[in-house]
Amino acid sequence: MDLERLLADRLAPAFAAVAGGPVDPAVRRSQHADFQSDAALGLARRLGRPPREIAAEVRERAALADLCAAVEVSGPGFLNLTVSGQALGGLVSAMAADPRLGVPAVAGPETVVVDYSGPNVAKEMHVGHLRSTVIGDAAARTLEWLGHRVLRANHLGDWGTPFGMLIEHLLDLGEAGAAQELSMGDLDGFYKAARAKFDDDEAFRERSRRRVVALQGGDPATLRLWRLLVTQSESYFLTVYDLLDVTLTGDDFRGESSYHDQLAPTVEELDRLGLLRRSDGADCVFPPGSVGRDGEPLPLIVRKSDGGYGYPATDLAALRHRTGALGATRLLYVVGLPQRRHFEMVFAVGALAGWLAAPVRAEHVGFGSILGPDGRMLRSRAGGSVKLVELLTEAVQRATALARERNPELSEAEAAEVGRAVGVGAIKYADLSGDRHKDYVLDWERMLSLDGNTAPYLQYAYSRVRSIFRRAGAAARPDADVSRPDAEVSLAEPAERALAIELVDFAAVVEEVADGLEFHRLTAYLHRLAVAFNAFYERCPVLRADGPVRESRLVLCELTGRVLRQGLDLLGIRTPERL
Repeated sequence: MDLERLLADRLAPAFAAVAGGPVDPAVRRSQHADFQSDAALGLARRLGRPPREIAAEVRERAALADLCAAVEVSGPGFLNLTVSGQALGGLVSAMAADPRLGVPAVAGPETVVVDYSGPNVAKEMHVGHLRSTVIGDAAARTLEWLGHRVLRANHLGDWGTPFGMLIEHLLDLGEAGAAQELSMGDLDGFYKAARAKFDDDEAFRERSRRRVVALQGGDPATLRLWRLLVTQSESYFLTVYDLLDVTLTGDDFRGESSYHDQLAPTVEELDRLGLLRRSDGADCVFPPGSVGRDGEPLPLIVRKSDGGYGYPATDLAALRHRTGALGATRLLYVVGLPQRRHFEMVFAVGALAGWLAAPVRAEHVGFGSILGPDGRMLRSRAGGSVKLVELLTEAVQRATALARERNPELSEAEAAEVGRAVGVGAIKYADLSGDRHKDYVLDWERMLSLDGNTAPYLQYAYSRVRSIFRRAGAAARPDADVSRPDAEVSLAEPAERALAIELVDFAAVVEEVADGLEFHRLTAYLHRLAVAFNAFYERCPVLRADGPVRESRLVLCELTGRVLRQGLDLLGIRTPERL
């Protein structure tokens, strides 16, 4: 258990006894002690007593003798709490002995569907796909590590009217020529050429329209050509995911096409439930509270006036399938904030239909945009979308050059490995270290800096830990990723205490992040830990210390390395041994 919660649990009965009912002890970190409670200030008016008097009575009633070395009333009525070195050392020792670093697996695991990335077939992935892929993968990694059954869903755009023109363009090129062009990754060129013909050539447009009818009608020859487009695109997507080092695989592709046969049954169920209304020839659901700018009710169109289905119907069919056939109780949709209204309406319809009845819930994990140095949407020099592969390649090249400059002794293979870990890690960390609801500016110099709240700073702290064990030799347990059941920790120096307090907070942070999916809270914690470790490293000699002090400090180093590695792994960021 983390210290903040442990102290709050000890104070809660004392506050309840004084106040005559439950009170939040409001325990927080403090600059004046290890922790501070200001709950007495809020009780003063309610009880008609001075807050210092209340705080003093709570201090007398609270069972803190085995946990705190000092409990003092300060200022207008704060309780300053200083944890004893023995209690803190015991918590660190228990954490070091735990393979899971004090983070228990969940008692009631859920089936969680994480819907993320979602590129379109026959289109290259661009910078706009980065945030969904990175945030979604961090969510999947974190929830999976906690013991949930995580189902990754890569909701590909692989169906609809554009595929008529794409298949016809494929036939014009010839299957072999089209396959070669697509296998080289020039999906944008393929799509743009098809679009240009569709816009300029009436005969091509007519062929494309007929091909859409054939595709939707299940024509075997058309389906085979469509599958060729999908297969080549999926192969390209997998190369990007490999470069980005995310956990999505070919088994996670869930194209819009996979729900095609479920669209009519989904709409029929909505009709049986009395939720459909006819509006301008279309079948719609009007979720309560959804209104447009004009104040009129806003419909979710599930079947268009021509009998076709749009993406709202696909999203509803997917939701129905995930909660029904898959038995998921938590659905995460990692999609940009501009889609917030759409998902609010889809979830509202899901609730009306009974597909989202407690404990089942759906969450839109929204996020802002990536901006260029000018504060506008990030664009290429030509004014188009920045291709994701180009962005990642530039990050790796920049990081590799920095690695060679910083450590000329690295071999080419080692420099390449470090460059990839640091470059890709820097991209991911920049994305995850800010509030995901906000936009952020892509700044290479800041992202790759060894100072500040960056991935390289944390990776450098980890490599520092590893260097200690390399210098200490095998006898000092150079494997810093294995639990240590015989660990004994003594904390005499302020820097040791500061590091220990950060270490034991790990479990609480992971729990908070798993609930709210605010990954900047985890990055902020890891940065605080790295800062505390670097201060400890500068002020507390490890290998030159004697006997028990040396062993205790090695445990602190070892545990810091394990937490940094595990925390960064939850974010999808590698930790190289040398930097």
